[in-house]
Amino acid sequence: MSDPQIPPVVLDLDGSVGPLPGEVRLPLAQAWQERLRFGCGLRALAEFRAALEAGMPPVRAHGTVFFGSGDFHHLSWPLIERCIAAHGFSRERPLRIVVLDNHPDNMRFPFGVHCGSWVRRVAMLPPVAHVHVVGITSNDIGGGHAWENYLGPLRAGRLTYWSCGVDTGWARWLGIADRFRSFPDLDALTGELARFLARDTAPTYLSIDKDVFSPRVVRTNWDQGDLETRHAAAVIGSLRGHIVGSDVTGDVSTHRYATAWKRWLSAGDGQQTGEEPAELPAWQAAQAAFNVWLLGLLDADD
Repeated sequence: MSDPQIPPVVLDLDGSVGPLPGEVRLPLAQAWQERLRFGCGLRALAEFRAALEAGMPPVRAHGTVFFGSGDFHHLSWPLIERCIAAHGFSRERPLRIVVLDNHPDNMRFPFGVHCGSWVRRVAMLPPVAHVHVVGITSNDIGGGHAWENYLGPLRAGRLTYWSCGVDTGWARWLGIADRFRSFPDLDALTGELARFLARDTAPTYLSIDKDVFSPRVVRTNWDQGDLETRHAAAVIGSLRGHIVGSDVTGDVSTHRYATAWKRWLSAGDGQQTGEEPAELPAWQAAQAAFNVWLLGLLDADD
């Protein structure tokens, strides 16, 4: 991951990711945007896995993968599986996952997998030791949405939420309160997380959804958290030398779904699809600069 000659990969699914130094870019929007964006069936995801194997460099020959809007965050699942296979992770030598995200991405979804449900799939993979979802300020883990959270990985001790400003008292009634780490502010949260990660030097896959950041840092097309650049730098710094794979999503783009069910479901999640705000070019320019900054932090891993 640290060799500056190892290129980042852009899975260009929506035209939102700006140029990156030394990148390998795969043009995928025409074939895959409509099929994968927001959610997809498991057959479509299996076909995309095959396309990744055919088009991407070997895992050990590329760096961070960027793949556009947070509407595609479920694509971390096949990327993590590629990482597991390439490094030979197993129950005896497991992989830890750290996800920076304003949402738990562990929510119920009956139609395969989508950008808000993929964490359950990854957390239950036998070679995965644990998934830490960090920076949640969304009420998706509050009492009003408790029923929407998959409880399996929480009860199995394979998933922990690290949150700020959300009432998660309901977890005590189900005996899973130890899987909910709540903090008064993000300085306290990232400070404790950085100490925890520095103590436990496990090989780690890092997935970053930029909706975890404050809109003051960068704009996305999801409701956003409050993370600042100093928080990200502290977390990534605490993982230095132990990151074996990483991806970045949360760039901003618009799309008008051809299928009515995706229009309906995405609207239910607060997405305004097909409407391009006047500020979009400025937001994308800021995103491009921010991606270069993130890549510099991740490339510094040694």
